[in-house]
Amino acid sequence: MQTVIIGSGNVAYHMAKAFSLKNIPLMQVFGRNGEELKKISGELNVPYSTEQLQDADLYIICVSDNSVENVSQLITKKDCLVAHTSGSLPKEILKGAYRKASFYPLQTFSKSKELDYEKIPLFIEAENEQDKQLLFEIASKISENVMESSHEKRKYIHLTAVFACNFVNHLFAKAKEISDSQEIPFNYFLPLIDETVQKIHEIEPKAAQTGPAVRNDVRILELHEQLLKGESLEIYKTMNHSIQKMYEL
Repeated sequence: MQTVIIGSGNVAYHMAKAFSLKNIPLMQVFGRNGEELKKISGELNVPYSTEQLQDADLYIICVSDNSVENVSQLITKKDCLVAHTSGSLPKEILKGAYRKASFYPLQTFSKSKELDYEKIPLFIEAENEQDKQLLFEIASKISENVMESSHEKRKYIHLTAVFACNFVNHLFAKAKEISDSQEIPFNYFLPLIDETVQKIHEIEPKAAQTGPAVRNDVRILELHEQLLKGESLEIYKTMNHSIQKMYEL
């Protein structure tokens, strides 16, 4: 199975690394950013190009959602399988006479952060049973958690991921702004963050909720609001309102 990964960003890097670590042959990484592709090529010993896309049996497109459709048109080979890694796009976004699929890894990716690829869920969708089985076979070499998922289901998976990851990380960033403003080392909050995340491995998130909003501690809520202004104040009020509504306080 001759495989090419298209892209040079975080997802492309980690997909290429996952393939390499599991000894799944890659014939090329292809993209626009020659400098980043050169780094990937040097680390993983995979050929790269910004100009000539190699003929392959399988292409995995790892680019931003806005670029998937245009990039997919670079693939002119008809007798091949093309899969994108988007959590929100249908496989039909791929524009070509080839067979279409999706290969969605449920994880947040940064090049500087090591990952255990075996723990990353991979969601597969394909046009026919043969291609589905092929992608399952490849995905199962990488991850212990491989599932079939329709586009409709995958949209909700991605939406859940935004709440569970992107929004939470934004709150971490806002929390660091507050701690920085008072010259309080953010590292002091890491044990609290770690315990918060670890706890939901054992307790349902709703049952694990603590804090002034779930206690309906009006005095503390008003005190905190006096310390905040602008966007941070609006976020604080919105979050507390949502918590109180969930627990019907």
